[in-house]
Amino acid sequence: MRLGDGKKLSDKLAVSKRRYSIVNEEITVPVPYRKKKVADRYNQLELIFKEYFSVQFRLYNEGMAYRIGTRFKDSVIIQSENASFELEDSAAVWFAHMDKRQNVDRFHTSFEAVYMKEKLAAMADTMLTYSPVTVSLPDGYHLAFSDAGLYDYPGMFLQKNGTGLQGVFAPYPAKEQLMEGEFPQYIVTERADYIARTNGTRMFPWRAVLVAKNDIDLPANDLLYMLGDKSQINDPSWIKYGKGTDEWITGINLFNVPFKAGINTATYKYYIDFAKRFGFDQVMLDAGWSDVKDLFKINPDINMEELVAYANKNNIRLMLWMLCSTLDKQLDSALQQFNEWGIASIMTDFMDRDDQPMVNFYHRIAKACADHKIAVMFHGAFPPKGFNRTWPNAITQEGVLGAEWNIWSELATPEHNVAIAYTRMLAGPLDYEPGLLLNAQKDQFRPIGKNPMSIGTRCHQLAMFVVYDSPLQIFSGNISQGLQEPAFMELLGSIPTVWDETRILQGKIGEYIVTARRKGTDWFVAGLNNSEARDIQVPLDFLAEGNYSSTVCKDGVNAHNYGSDYVLNETPVNKSVVYDLKMAPGGGFLIKLNVKPK
Repeated sequence: MRLGDGKKLSDKLAVSKRRYSIVNEEITVPVPYRKKKVADRYNQLELIFKEYFSVQFRLYNEGMAYRIGTRFKDSVIIQSENASFELEDSAAVWFAHMDKRQNVDRFHTSFEAVYMKEKLAAMADTMLTYSPVTVSLPDGYHLAFSDAGLYDYPGMFLQKNGTGLQGVFAPYPAKEQLMEGEFPQYIVTERADYIARTNGTRMFPWRAVLVAKNDIDLPANDLLYMLGDKSQINDPSWIKYGKGTDEWITGINLFNVPFKAGINTATYKYYIDFAKRFGFDQVMLDAGWSDVKDLFKINPDINMEELVAYANKNNIRLMLWMLCSTLDKQLDSALQQFNEWGIASIMTDFMDRDDQPMVNFYHRIAKACADHKIAVMFHGAFPPKGFNRTWPNAITQEGVLGAEWNIWSELATPEHNVAIAYTRMLAGPLDYEPGLLLNAQKDQFRPIGKNPMSIGTRCHQLAMFVVYDSPLQIFSGNISQGLQEPAFMELLGSIPTVWDETRILQGKIGEYIVTARRKGTDWFVAGLNNSEARDIQVPLDFLAEGNYSSTVCKDGVNAHNYGSDYVLNETPVNKSVVYDLKMAPGGGFLIKLNVKPK
């Protein structure tokens, strides 16, 4: 670390104290997106130097991490930080391939990019990506590199540097300008020659290396959650989560309805009816419910009081979308209004940066929402990396190239979708918004705008609701089409979003994954496949003794050609059963297992 005056913390190293400790504790996860309890076990060595700083090293079964601490009386300027990770040239690197935007610097990104594999030796030195980055070593081990516990400091990008990866940090914004457009956004027009100005006495964010012996050990690795600061919410019992609908991806392209579909009261009542029928918890009002610059300027086609009353009558919550710049400007008055309406959660969007002031925005918004007992989802957002431990009301963050990209691109491929579970998901909950009901194989897919199709099969979309971590799952499909397939929607609606236990049964990064999750005595098992047809066996030996009813949704015999082809059936099973499953290209499956009463 180099300070503003040019001095390096590492000059004249001399250790004055060594502190060694062993911790064996258990973290109760308030919103258990993987499991209710996380074993927090590590050995820690802290080196305290004669100069005014220290370094903590932690060794976990799941990996290792270090962080720097300083003990200066006054605030300090951090000019730069060197975080480098040496690797073998033959290592394969799975990383998000960022494209630089026009007319802004390289640190402006929505953290939505395609995950692909490249050999370290073949990677360009100009490559810049965001963490976590997953590395497969020749001996079969896997590593993932990330920051964690981000507070009052910029996030860590990664760039190839000779024979490894180097941390890169966005410089402090010296000047910002609000760029007008459909969604006005603050853009940094000038950056300072330092990355942070902060308290002189503090611990800085963690630099972490996750370790996995096998591919299937990666998706359930909890290291980044454990490295988050302890919860700032004493009683999290008010936090709401569950399944919701969103109309933005399909462009409210409804049919067979007696009203003109659009951003209006009748349409949202229809969404509320749909949610109630199929066991959903909430309905999103996405962009357009209010003026994007003024949350109190309600769309004249919406009667908010009538809509709130109708939602309450049907026990469905409303969630509101808003620009981050507008929320920041109207924060106190807006949250008070949301309390009066009974809004339990909001989504804020278009941050698209992780420099120091933007990181502080996340904490400020999460705290303000917590004070008003409102949950928040961040879009255009960096991955959580422990933020959801500190603020459990930050129930999920986008930070992923998800379903909306089918509107205008061919980037949400089955390979990318599988890779997410071994890369981005290591950082915590993600908002992919699966559930598109028009499904096509690659040779038939076209980005068609309103009511888009997805690449892969219907069961591929369904499996995401179990495979992907998120305590708030958003169904993005066309509800008019969903109403024509009630058995399918009833199955989708029955999937929990929080879990007592998660196991990764099978998988290989970039190829496929099979995940089993338990809620009470019921299990949900889901598989997600890349573009190669695959036959697998799934034993049910993880079940307890007893008889179960099994609902299976799997790729139909023609799913390789017609992506929306699926088979849905029910059979009695027990733990001795082994499923033989055929996953089509871009395919998947879902198995629901309920204990039969004795």
